[in-house]
Amino acid sequence: MTKTIPRIGSRRNGRIGLRKTGRRIPKGIIHVQASFNNTIVTVTDVRGRVISWSSAGTCGFKGTRRGTPFAAQTAAGNAIRTVVDQGMQRAEVMIKGPGLGRDAALRAIRRSGILLNFVRDVTPMPHNGCRPPKKRRV
Repeated sequence: MTKTIPRIGSRRNGRIGLRKTGRRIPKGIIHVQASFNNTIVTVTDVRGRVISWSSAGTCGFKGTRRGTPFAAQTAAGNAIRTVVDQGMQRAEVMIKGPGLGRDAALRAIRRSGILLNFVRDVTPMPHNGCRPPKKRRV
């Protein structure tokens, strides 16, 4: 008398893409990676699973305009709009990198109406790690 255990979440039994809208996430983490060339905004839940993301490149900016504060503001707005619809009220912000989009992305996040628990700078700092590349000659 062996009972078969139903397989939950197997690829055979249906649609995986529809799960995106079904989740309600009250709290999340917003990661902002601001390099000199681009700004990437990723929204995850508290366990670190990506809910939505956007970057200055996906918003239609090309070339040097991707590194601008306005492009970062647009990227942050796009990433957050989808999670606000899913019911996110509070978030933590992790900002990484030296780019121009740091402050602009943070301003866009503040304007979105999400309550911020804290804002943390997680830029990696070497304790004199690798030898830097040789200086550019232009």
